[in-house]
Amino acid sequence: MTATDPTTNGDHAAGEMPSAANRPTRRTLVVGAGAVGSFLGALLGSVGHDVSLIRIFEPDSERPLALVRPDGSRVTVPVHRFTRTADAPAPDLILVAVKMPALREALAPTLLWPDAPTLTVENGIGAEEVAAEVRPTAPMLAGSLTAPIQLASEDEVQQMGRGGLALAAVNESARPLVRGLLDDFARAGLRVGERPAAPPIKWSKLIANLIANATGAILDMDADAIYRDPRLFDVERRQLLETLAVMKRLRLRPVALPGAPIPWLVRGLRLPAWLGRPVMTRVVGGARAGKAASLRIQVQSTARDAPCAEPTEVAWMNGAVARIGAEHGVAAPVNTRLAALVDDVAANPERRAWLRGHPERLLAEMTGGGAADVATDAQGPDGASTG
Repeated sequence: MTATDPTTNGDHAAGEMPSAANRPTRRTLVVGAGAVGSFLGALLGSVGHDVSLIRIFEPDSERPLALVRPDGSRVTVPVHRFTRTADAPAPDLILVAVKMPALREALAPTLLWPDAPTLTVENGIGAEEVAAEVRPTAPMLAGSLTAPIQLASEDEVQQMGRGGLALAAVNESARPLVRGLLDDFARAGLRVGERPAAPPIKWSKLIANLIANATGAILDMDADAIYRDPRLFDVERRQLLETLAVMKRLRLRPVALPGAPIPWLVRGLRLPAWLGRPVMTRVVGGARAGKAASLRIQVQSTARDAPCAEPTEVAWMNGAVARIGAEHGVAAPVNTRLAALVDDVAANPERRAWLRGHPERLLAEMTGGGAADVATDAQGPDGASTG
């Protein structure tokens, strides 16, 4: 591994890693080849992995996948496409990138290869625990991707902005595998970083995921508009302070992720609201490169007179903060109420229409839900998270 600059937390820019031309071809199975899975699979395919994509709504084929970079450059990557996991060749690595509600079901067919190393890159909290339950003998890795990705079509995935990938071993058997996998992603052009443990990277990514996500889904508003409204900024700030309070109780500190300086984001959050709001507005306005947050995409892309066809991931985001907080004696009323409201608008088209574009109605719902109290014990004397 190349020497690292200590100020970058061990991260590596694209192309820094040594060549692995003499390494035998690795078979990588991507379970859940939506935007993130297709992107990571295409990266590995571009540096010689033999990649199989599981896309349950597509027929089997050998159609290649186009990978488009933020600068407009593109590369065509050979891949195998399968409808059924059981039809794929035995893998050397299983990369899982499904939505959290589908994770357990998606993992079940991978028990054909119980000892294959497994990388989970889901958003939210809990993927590693589910994967460990389903695949108890497998070396397990956790990843957090910070680059905004879009699946433009079945045959093209686009990286819309800068970012990178943090990896950590979940169990000891996975630890020797992290460096080699990071090498491959770096040679493919992605900024990468190794972290010593999975929970800090998953909770730090959650901080970024929560920004204007639940509120955006409920109100059908983008992050910039939400953070420019002082009332909505207060809701956002309180949900994040609650998250930091839970992290503190778990003895977790926010860590920097490649392309996402989460500790600096936390410092901006802790500024007085009159000063922090303009700073945070500038930061979040361009953070997703114009892409809507995940919960908003799912809820607001549903037909206006229909409920969402599938559960949202809010139970593993705001809901996880509320649930784990309750387990450890940390109140999280704002996250509790936001999770309930996302579920509400996902299931009820009338409620969705009533709240859409009406911050004052959301604020009334938050007060009625008992979310007026703010958890403050996450803040240390220097304004940084302690633990």
